[in-house]
Amino acid sequence: MTGDKIKIMIVEDEAMIAMDIEERLREMGYDVPAMVNNGKEAIEMAGKFLPKLVLMDIVIRGEMDGIETAEKIKEMYNIPSLFLTAYDNDATLQRAKKVKPLGYLLKPFDDSKLQDIILDMQIKNSLDPQ
Repeated sequence: MTGDKIKIMIVEDEAMIAMDIEERLREMGYDVPAMVNNGKEAIEMAGKFLPKLVLMDIVIRGEMDGIETAEKIKEMYNIPSLFLTAYDNDATLQRAKKVKPLGYLLKPFDDSKLQDIILDMQIKNSLDPQ
């Protein structure tokens, strides 16, 4: 493994929450190349930076919600998403599961749970013969 930091993009419509998540990720040793608040920009930045993971809020600005955006990013760039949301209703959860995210964390979330999911992704990717 090189000394490069893993890139994680944040898609969050609340600026203060996005900045908090960014700070937490940087403290964990990750690079945050972009923070965006809508689906269109998320797709553009995913193509530009090719992060290893997108932390995706479900309720975001613009025409697409986070679930639709995550689905497009996965289709176009094969980048997984981890949903971070305050909503835990069953209909939303069922829609989110169809995208096959790495996980689904309710806000406020515990840093150790986020770290565990990211580490699991790293281990899985290091074992995949791609």
